[in-house]
Amino acid sequence: MALMHQTTMAPSKLEVIAAWLPTQSWFDGDASRLESLGGYRLDDPAGEVGLEGVLVTAGGDTVYHVPMTYRGSLREGGEAAVMGTSEHGVLGTRWISDAAGDPVYRAVIAELIATGAPQAEEFVQGADGTQKLRDPAVRIEGSGKAGDLVPNLESATLENVGSRTRVEADLAVLDIVRVVDPALQAGEDQYSLRGTWRDQPNLSVLALLYAA
Repeated sequence: MALMHQTTMAPSKLEVIAAWLPTQSWFDGDASRLESLGGYRLDDPAGEVGLEGVLVTAGGDTVYHVPMTYRGSLREGGEAAVMGTSEHGVLGTRWISDAAGDPVYRAVIAELIATGAPQAEEFVQGADGTQKLRDPAVRIEGSGKAGDLVPNLESATLENVGSRTRVEADLAVLDIVRVVDPALQAGEDQYSLRGTWRDQPNLSVLALLYAA
């Protein structure tokens, strides 16, 4: 499950995203007009890394997909993926990174896509310690089925290819869709991650996975 605290982050997640987006070749919006459409959460089996995919607009109708990871310290070798740091009111300093560069996110999202595993349940913890289940703003589903082979993406190369970030390993390719195209469909040899959110009730592709 994913546990969210009712507290502050400084800078906020949107502020971190707004500073990072203009550095990306696939971004063509106005970062000063960023608006969140919500996100989806994933479970780190070790319970150490926060995993979230956020959908935003930036002054227009285009929807951008920004998966991020949150850690309590900088991951060794993870400098290139860092988007920024933020002071969390409960957890302290959080290192926020582009999830494409984090092997924990890659492993979890590959399993979800290839096996159809569920996204994390989201709980909000109040000041009195009680936890309340909330509905996710973005609902996602993988096209695979239980028992299908999950590729190993721990060691991989990253490259921006058009409006996607390509994560390539020896026997698999994960394309993270950065600019959402409602008309995009998976190929016959691909798994897909699809999602719905407010104003978008039809499933849209957020990632594609090819495993040999």
